Amino acid sequence: MENTVYIFAPTFSSFARSVMLCCEEKGIAYECGMAPEGSKITSKSPEHFAIHPWGKLPALFHEGQVLIETSSICRYLDARFEQTPLQPSSTFERALLDQYCAEIALYIDQALLRNIVLEFAFPKGENGAVRMEKVEAALPEARKALQRVDEMLGDNEFIHGQSYTLADALLTPILDYLAKVPVGPDLMEGTKAIDYLARMRQRPSARVLNTQ
Repeated sequence: MENTVYIFAPTFSSFARSVMLCCEEKGIAYECGMAPEGSKITSKSPEHFAIHPWGKLPALFHEGQVLIETSSICRYLDARFEQTPLQPSSTFERALLDQYCAEIALYIDQALLRNIVLEFAFPKGENGAVRMEKVEAALPEARKALQRVDEMLGDNEFIHGQSYTLADALLTPILDYLAKVPVGPDLMEGTKAIDYLARMRQRPSARVLNTQ
């Protein structure tokens, strides 16, 4: 399809889903998978490291160019495709949004997804058991992360005011995964994240949360 962007990552990747959400919200044609130029590339292979020097995902292929790092990819897509802006026009408000995106991608992702969700998704305990001691140890930071989400939301519908932004695209897949693990509902109880996630799941773009 003309002007289709290719997201190099498995569709279950939370960061890939963030890019997919941006595409869905903006009406950008996209494909997502591990074969950006027609041939499958294995994660952590030499071909992968040739695309991303740190061997991470996703990467974006568009118009003969390659871009890495989720926040940079999302900002590029928002600038390259002008319809349905996902960033404010004010210089300060845009910088504040960048701050929120950095907090989500660095700290909130680590506290909720890396430290908790991935322990259930890819358990490394004896005989493939979930290491509950690791999960328990991660709970204080997870609660801190959810408290910060509450602060970001305030009384707003979205992370940055009353319109959907890049920050919502980054946060939604993290919370969606957290809500599906055994400790997630109790952890989220009493936070604004519950109603927020419900709103995000009702958006047409949320169909990407159900991809495999």
